[in-house]
Amino acid sequence: MSPADLPASIPLFPLPGALLLPRARLPLHIFEPRYLAMLDDTLKTQTRLIGMVQPMAGRLHDIGCAGRLTQFSETEDGRYMITLSGVSRFRIQREVGGFTPYLKADIQWHEFERDLGDEDEDPEFDRETFLALLSRYFTSVGLSTDWESLKEADDELLINSLSMLCPFEVEEKQALLEAPRLCDRRETIAALMEFACRGGSTDEVVQ
Repeated sequence: MSPADLPASIPLFPLPGALLLPRARLPLHIFEPRYLAMLDDTLKTQTRLIGMVQPMAGRLHDIGCAGRLTQFSETEDGRYMITLSGVSRFRIQREVGGFTPYLKADIQWHEFERDLGDEDEDPEFDRETFLALLSRYFTSVGLSTDWESLKEADDELLINSLSMLCPFEVEEKQALLEAPRLCDRRETIAALMEFACRGGSTDEVVQ
């Protein structure tokens, strides 16, 4: 998509801990009636965009990420299994009232035009050191993975996939979303993993 293709308003899907990043894919299971209605309406639009956003303390974070609906299948009982492909982050300007059971908002995209370009690069990425830290982190939280796939993954795919999949808190996920560049996201996730390995609080990392 180009900036001209992006709409001025999109539906919002507030889901704690569900992080979407540009050029990444997020599988979702849709079953609540209001979000089934959102999905039906989204399929009728040209862009098929849904905005993923983190809720906090009775309101929404200002920055989210829009994903294009690229895969969906319907179960026999009327639920949907969908995949959103990350397009661009956005900033919420205002929520839009109306007759829909789900949230919609007017948004602006211009802060994140870089998201529509090529994959981001991290020239200073020390993969060996990072994977050693990742191994310690996975051991500390009781996770396992396919290490061969991780070793072969491109830098952006590796960092963004871990940002989305690791069991970080909502505010930590938001910090990863708002990281300006891939190098910033890598530094943030490394700090979060280091603190988790030490058994300490990560509050100072995301403030």
